Formats: sequence, structure tokens, C-alpha cells
Amino acid sequence: MAKSRTRYVCQECAYESARWLGRCPNCDAWNTFVEEALAPRTPVKARVASSQRHAETTALSPQPLGAIVLGEETRLATGVAEFDRVMGGGIMHGSLSLVAGDPGIGKSTLMTELGKYLPDRRVLYVTGEESLRQVKLRAQRLGVTSDAFLLFAETNVEAIIAAAQEARPDVLVVDSIQTVFRPDVESAPGSVSQVRESASALLQFTKSMDVATFLVGHVTKAGSIAGPRVLEHMVDTVLYFEGDRHHAFRILRAVKNRFGSTNEIGVFEMQGTGLAEVANPSAIFLSQRSYGASGSTVVCSLEGTRPVLVEIQALVTPTSYGTPQRTATGFDYRRLQLLLAVLEKREGVRLATHDVFLNVAGGVRLEEPAVDLGVVVAVASSFRDVPTDTGTVLIGEVGLGGEIRTVSQLEPRLKEAAKLGFERALVPENNLKGVTVPKGIEVTGVGRLHKVLDLVL
Repeated sequence: MAKSRTRYVCQECAYESARWLGRCPNCDAWNTFVEEALAPRTPVKARVASSQRHAETTALSPQPLGAIVLGEETRLATGVAEFDRVMGGGIMHGSLSLVAGDPGIGKSTLMTELGKYLPDRRVLYVTGEESLRQVKLRAQRLGVTSDAFLLFAETNVEAIIAAAQEARPDVLVVDSIQTVFRPDVESAPGSVSQVRESASALLQFTKSMDVATFLVGHVTKAGSIAGPRVLEHMVDTVLYFEGDRHHAFRILRAVKNRFGSTNEIGVFEMQGTGLAEVANPSAIFLSQRSYGASGSTVVCSLEGTRPVLVEIQALVTPTSYGTPQRTATGFDYRRLQLLLAVLEKREGVRLATHDVFLNVAGGVRLEEPAVDLGVVVAVASSFRDVPTDTGTVLIGEVGLGGEIRTVSQLEPRLKEAAKLGFERALVPENNLKGVTVPKGIEVTGVGRLHKVLDLVL
């Protein structure tokens, strides 16, 4: 009897080795190698004969672009504007989407609510972590009562596909991809091989049956999706469900979307009856804003096509250590270091003996350079202990020379600020050419950082 061959696979990066290693040479992770059995090799003649039989029995052939007929309905609109916006206008037929997030953030809640969003569509919810009774209790709490919402407790991918072929759902949800397995792969569920092969089988089913499939995925301690990186390449859409479990607000962000923008976000509020969409997130994020305190500014960030006003909070205190601390929540740490260097070099604000703590209120993460100006002014305000003008919104990118650089889509930002009652906006002076200023707000163009500090502080 031939001895089965094995290999060792890193569960973090899918690096393969012929022997066990304590440290992965590819990603430097420790104790991540797991032994997996290799499938028996198929002779070349057998593979060629199999492909010939497949070609003979398959009626498909390459078709010209004009011969491909699109259906009347290419997307499923849920009616929830926040969700549809992130998906690119609705759920695309035949798409495979991956929803990832921290434990307890609300991934299963969001997927269960698809039964409420699409009451006239057949939704097959496959649970590999919970019993049917547990899912039904959650569905009752969320108000999902449609008989078209089907439940199936199974972890075998072949059984899941067989059940889906029989039920023919419009939407298939697999919760989660780390719990399902293929019986022909000799490794434990959640391993790199099982996740890759299971996702591949579900991908083939999704494309052949034109079903919209959602895979719920776990994340590692570092915040990345557990499993091989190829999983994110295989799917059409990657959605991250972000937020703090101790806060009510959740942000659904698309980091990959073949059918829409990757800059869109959807804002939800976690309530006792489920997730409620937040139609005006700017008002929510500014609802608990403190007035008269130093270190607080308001910026306008553009998330896809939506302008969002967010409060920036900074706290600058004398350090008690030899090396000052630099802490940023919701903002890039390295970008903060750069802006602090500009503030110290160009404006003479000596921060070498002070700790700097920066926070984006509301649990939002800002990555756009247009919020630089608000960050710099908040730090300078806290350092001087002088409150900023509470009726001013700051928009602009700060260059290394202390110049205020232009930003994109200025008019939507100004309209959002005027709608929320802000009286003045400081914007890059080069952005003012051809801009229509909305009523009720005064727009001031600035070119250098020192002018901004003189106007606001």
C-alpha cells in the first residue's frame, strides 16, 4: 500500500514546506505550520483523457461579446440605501461576496436581515456555527418572518451545494467559510487548503447557477481575513464590517468590488431589533461634540460619493518619559508623524517634549489627505490650549512645505457643511476657481498653514 504524501502549510500565508518549521520564512509567523495530506497524483494520460471527455460532453464554446444576452434584472435592490450603496447599487446576480469583521460586530445579524430586506426572494442561510434554533431566535428578534428564508445546518460543501441546487435560492449565505469543508481534502476545517478548496467549489456553483452568494469570514488578531490570500482574489466583493462592539455605530466598507466603487461606506446603528441605517451620519458623528474645549476641529471627508463631517480630537500634554508618545485612533499613525514634523518645522510648535494623542470621534477611520488640515489645527489648538472656531469646517491637504494643497469634489463637501449649519469653511485657495458656493456659508481660501492658525485659533 502506497504511503500517502504530506506537506506542511503555513496557516497565515499558505507557504508550503516539505518539513515542519517553527517560523515561517515567508511571513515570519511562529508555530503556524500544519501537516496536510496531498491528493494522489493523476497520471498525465488520465488527465488528458479526462479533459477530452469534458470537451466532448460540454456544449459551451467561446462566444462573441454581442451574442451574450443580459437579463432584465442584473441586481437585487434591498431597499436599504446604505447597503445598496456599498454593493454598487444592489446585490449583483452571480456574485460571490466575502463579509469579514471582528467577532460580535454584527456579520451574522447583517446576513440574517437579508431575509427582511428581500422578503419576496428565496434566501438560503447555511449555518456551520449555530443550530437552527439559535438562528431562528435571532431571526425572530430581527423581524424576519418570511417563509422564503430557508435554514440549513451543514458544514459539508458538497451537501451545501446539493441543497442549494434543490432549493434554487436567489441568495445563498454561508456562515462561515472557516467552518465548512470538502471531504476529499484531508485537512481540518479552517485550514488554508480547506478554505481555498471550499471557496473554489462555491465559486463554481455561484457562477453556474447565477446565485448571489455571501461568505462570512473570520479575521485574525492583526485584523486581516483568516485563510489564504487567494480567498480575497477569488471573490467579487470584499466587505469589512467595522466598529467597536461597545459603541452602537457600525461601518460597512467595501475594499474590493468588481461591480462598484471601493470607496463607499454604509453606516448602521446596532439596536435591539437589529441594524438600522443611518441616513445622515454627519449629524450623528457630531451630535456629542464638545464646544469651548481646545483640541477639537471638524473636517469633511469624502467616502466614495458621500461627504461625511467628523470631529477630530487632539490632546497634547507634557511627556513623562524620555521618548514622547504618539497615539492615533482612526487615523494613520505614520501620517500623524509627518504632520507633526511639518507643524514643528514650519510653525515652530515644539512637540519634542509633549505626548500627542489623536482620536477620530464616532469610530470612523479616515484615510483621505483632505483631513490633514483639521488634524494639524487640532494639535496646535491643544498645544496652545486655545479653542478653535466652532462654526468653521477645515478642508485641505497639508504639504511638507506648510502649503495647503487642493482636494477633489469641493462643492459636495461645502453643501454638506452648509446643511449642518456651519458658517465658514477654510479651503485651499487654488480650489476656489469655478466653485459655486452654497448659501449660508462663507468660504475662505488659504494657501499657507500659518494663515489657517491665525484665522481659527
